[in-house]
Amino acid sequence: MFGTPEMRDVFSEDALVARYLDAEAALARAQARLGVIPEAAAAAIDESCRTFKVDFERLRQETEIVGYPILPLVHQLAEAAGEAGRYVHWGATTQDIMDTANVLQLRAALDIVERDLRAVRDLLRALALKHRDTPMAGRTHLQQALPVTFGYKVAVWLSSIDRHLERLAQARPRILVGEFSGAAGTLASVGDAGLEMQRLYCEELGLAQPVITWHVARDGFAEAASLLGLITGTLAKIATDVMLMASTEFGEVSEPFVPGRGASSTMPQKRNPISSELMLAAAKSVRQHVATMLDGMIHDFERATGPWHVEWIALPESFLLTGASLAHAKFMLAGLVVHEDRMRRNLDLTGGLIVAEAVMMAAAPQLGRQQAHDVVYAACREAIENGGTLAERLATIPEIVAALGGRAGIEARCDPANYLGLCGAMVDRALMTKSLAARTAA
Repeated sequence: MFGTPEMRDVFSEDALVARYLDAEAALARAQARLGVIPEAAAAAIDESCRTFKVDFERLRQETEIVGYPILPLVHQLAEAAGEAGRYVHWGATTQDIMDTANVLQLRAALDIVERDLRAVRDLLRALALKHRDTPMAGRTHLQQALPVTFGYKVAVWLSSIDRHLERLAQARPRILVGEFSGAAGTLASVGDAGLEMQRLYCEELGLAQPVITWHVARDGFAEAASLLGLITGTLAKIATDVMLMASTEFGEVSEPFVPGRGASSTMPQKRNPISSELMLAAAKSVRQHVATMLDGMIHDFERATGPWHVEWIALPESFLLTGASLAHAKFMLAGLVVHEDRMRRNLDLTGGLIVAEAVMMAAAPQLGRQQAHDVVYAACREAIENGGTLAERLATIPEIVAALGGRAGIEARCDPANYLGLCGAMVDRALMTKSLAARTAA
């Protein structure tokens, strides 16, 4: 429920160790290009990184002793590379390899997030277009406020997804940066060619070269987690609206029907909005990881004594939760059932009170805004306390009848479908707006 097989594969132990080996192989290739190590040695190391079988039990045992996995892995790689093993991990430090491997994981994970965000965006665009003019009650403080359209509501959701795609495109250059700096970040172990070695290393991996060492500057990873917090926050907003609208009393939407999904062990009639519930739970969990990552930015001196380690927990779990939330969103939105008739019935629940503002504003040019407000306010109170529709109450007030052009004018002003503001135009604008990521892709 809180992860997808695809995202789990990105953050599996096998995949993580493979990314460590990708970094070690890239380092050897870069150093051979500079003549720092023999080309034959680099070729042997590269081949070993791709082909040798890691002894995971040995790796586990040694990692528990050392506290980090790289030294134990380098032991195995050096053995596998034979004579070339003397050049493995040349000039590097543990965090260089681990940070770079994490960046490689994040690149793959962000690709999945972006793809699924685009899928969610496409589903929302289709819903917004289809229901551009479907009237429903807009609600503030959980009370009916003014009429809106369901397409307008969906377009508001859509606007956030568009901005997340922009944020993702803008964040990639700041996040996808390699790390090779040596023990204290100064590249002292590799001499004057260090920066060029670093450049070639990053080039081999398709990553950007850092301006300066980021061993203790963790804002890139914190930004990645924060972006996931924003994304899951939007998905949870959508889920919350859907859950409320799906409640028995509203009955305006339903999640897709799948036999047994959302069923109760005791109540056969239940059809719980399980996808939305899981989306909300994911957002609450990711939010905690965002706080952890922000806390983890506070590193001491040139190498941290513990804050670094929280990333090993928070980043993978944040991506797993986000991947799951996006998968649930795709499923839910693709099959969302919209009950237009129930939306209309709910609009009529107040007997026209929901459009009291429309009546007030229509009468204001003749009566003045404040007098129109007071007269309509009194009519609303009368309708609430003694029953009847707003139109019926207004029809007994001569000055309102005159201001609105008779009973027909009152009925028109009291029809919620006639007071949708610029919902349609706003939906059109949202559908015409392309995010930065979309423009870049085009």
